[in-house]
Amino acid sequence: MSAAQKPVPSEDILGQKYDRCLADLLVKAGIGFGAGVVASVILFRRRTWPIALSTGFGAGAAWADCDRSFNPARIPGTRIIPQSEAPPSKETTA
Repeated sequence: MSAAQKPVPSEDILGQKYDRCLADLLVKAGIGFGAGVVASVILFRRRTWPIALSTGFGAGAAWADCDRSFNPARIPGTRIIPQSEAPPSKETTA
């Protein structure tokens, strides 16, 4: 007895991707903010620009990861094979 897996609706997949992107943005921007505060206090005599710069770097890294998540063709080394060139699938009918 094997349970048949139900197909996941595309809305759920899209929602999971957005959730992952938002969580990634919060984590990376937060790490950038923290690194900027430390750099500002230790190295730059409490200026605000290191905080903004490092937060922006973190948000930019999250943006790039999210873009790759939604558009896998932008991943370096990925090739999209047209349906006409794809090898035949090994589906069997019982």
